[in-house]
Amino acid sequence: MKYFVVLSYLIAIVTANVVTAGTNPFIFGYFVIPAGTFIIGATFILRDFVQYYLGRKQTYLIILVAMGLSALTSFILGDTLWIVFASILTFAVSETTDTEIYTRLKLPLSLRVAYSGIVGGILDSVIFVIIGLSPLGANFLPWSAVAYAIIGQILVKTFIQMFAAVIVKVLSSKIKMINN
Repeated sequence: MKYFVVLSYLIAIVTANVVTAGTNPFIFGYFVIPAGTFIIGATFILRDFVQYYLGRKQTYLIILVAMGLSALTSFILGDTLWIVFASILTFAVSETTDTEIYTRLKLPLSLRVAYSGIVGGILDSVIFVIIGLSPLGANFLPWSAVAYAIIGQILVKTFIQMFAAVIVKVLSSKIKMINN
């Protein structure tokens, strides 16, 4: 199971980059949401399960591999250097934060998944949009759209984390019932 989770995590990272680069963003009113946002939300959950199965030290090695794959994928897809740089920086900060919150919380698994992923998702959204997409970076979004892009991504990622937390909680209680 642990190898399946690691492979799923790495595939999700690459897939999120490919989908983001190859698909027009979704526009919901004022909100701009890159298609890969839906997958990135899931990567935080998968990262938590990587840590659950492998522990913290091994998770950091997997994060480094994933960060390298993310940068390589962005480069191969022809993303601007700003996007590649933003991807690496965002990944390093958000995944590290997710890992450390998950590690330090002494709560049930479902709550650790929710809290660590929500914070990681917020950081991921803010950093990537400002460094990668705003006029400060690749200039894909005007300043007037930056806040909407950040909020749209945060909403999607938070929804995904909350949904995952409910599933983890339900599955955890089912497993406990079976074991008793």
